[in-house]
Amino acid sequence: MTEQYFLKTNITALERAKKDPIVRFDAQTNLPGFRTTQFRDTRRTHHEFEKLADHLVNNNPECMVPALFPSSTSYGSGTDEDERKVKNNMQHWLNLVCNNIVLIRDPEIVHFIESDFGWSPVNSSGKPATGIKRRAIKQLQPPPDDSVELAEARPVVKQFHLLTAESESRLHRVVKSRTGLALAEQDFGKKLGALSEGETHTGLANALGKLGRILQAVSDAHSAHATHEAATLGDALAYHSRDAFVAKETLTTRQFLIRELNQAQNSSRTKQANASRLKSSSSIQSTKVDEALSLLEEAKATEQQLSSKLTRVTSNLLLENRAWKLRTAKELKSAIADFVRKQVESERRILATLESVRPDVRAIDASGGLSRLGRTNLQRTGSHSGPSQTTAGDAWSGLKRVTPPTSALINSNLGTRARSGSNLSVAVTKSVPEDGSDRVNARNAASILANGF
Repeated sequence: MTEQYFLKTNITALERAKKDPIVRFDAQTNLPGFRTTQFRDTRRTHHEFEKLADHLVNNNPECMVPALFPSSTSYGSGTDEDERKVKNNMQHWLNLVCNNIVLIRDPEIVHFIESDFGWSPVNSSGKPATGIKRRAIKQLQPPPDDSVELAEARPVVKQFHLLTAESESRLHRVVKSRTGLALAEQDFGKKLGALSEGETHTGLANALGKLGRILQAVSDAHSAHATHEAATLGDALAYHSRDAFVAKETLTTRQFLIRELNQAQNSSRTKQANASRLKSSSSIQSTKVDEALSLLEEAKATEQQLSSKLTRVTSNLLLENRAWKLRTAKELKSAIADFVRKQVESERRILATLESVRPDVRAIDASGGLSRLGRTNLQRTGSHSGPSQTTAGDAWSGLKRVTPPTSALINSNLGTRARSGSNLSVAVTKSVPEDGSDRVNARNAASILANGF
């Protein structure tokens, strides 16, 4: 029975420097090549993690290396939420890397854990093509691909990368608008407080002062709401956009490998033809024959090497692509669920804050604060401690929301058919009940639509 190799890491602390945080972690492994099996209090900066991630991407084309999480979040550097989120993100990234049997066998993993402070990769092959050359090759038609799944995966991953980046940009504009709303509410609340100081009516002055303070509290809630929006869904969309870009580049590197193999095969055929031509020549020179055979053997070896590498990369990327899809879907679902929970909590907090000002508005005068709405003859019948929004409508409104009778609704929908000679006959003379059960509101709209009016 073969021994199962493993590498486990556990982040113990996160130290904030000026811009580059220091990650402290412990490691345990049974991989060959390490000096010992346990390492305590290893310290690496976030920049060193970036260099490790780049090295793993460039030197392991058969793996979809997860993108590294940023060193800060939208919660703001230095806050408790930011430190907790960054620590969890870095631990999640290390878990993904350590669970990949191919990545943990990379020699640089040994140096990354064992070396002193200030690690840099020793051996790095780099991408097959970089810069302008890489962008130029991308514009060419993709080479013929035997793996249909991987050939179809790249455009899908690219589209996912673009859509998540666009969604994050739009959400950022929403967050910016909500932050502006919070600033406007803060200013409006201060102005209402200043207005209450010059008001001679005692009840109205108290209500304006309380409303000003409530608006400032709502402003703080909206500001926190914007922060949660950016930190929960915005950061998740931005990260998965970068992660999809890394996956897309990995699939692109495989296409470059296919091009290299095709070129090597063409070179082998050319050198084989040259060797055959020399054999059939009337005057055979031993030096030229030896050189042609040497070039042919070299071309065959290169072709065999690229062919075996492409086979290994393709077989592993098929598994990596499926695992990447499952991981991305799971993480995005979790981010959306967290985003929705924060949305609901924030809206409930804002509604509760706004409801707290209602007793002060009701206490403006004897009519329950409604005299300014032209309802001076309405006398207060109770403490008005119940909710302001009921099934009968808004308790502060003097107008009842009355919908047309059911017969009128049906006749309006079927009027065209009746005028065209239809024999449909609708004899409905239902009137609106006094209890308001036939009004169209949030509680009975679904049942009305389901019953077809």
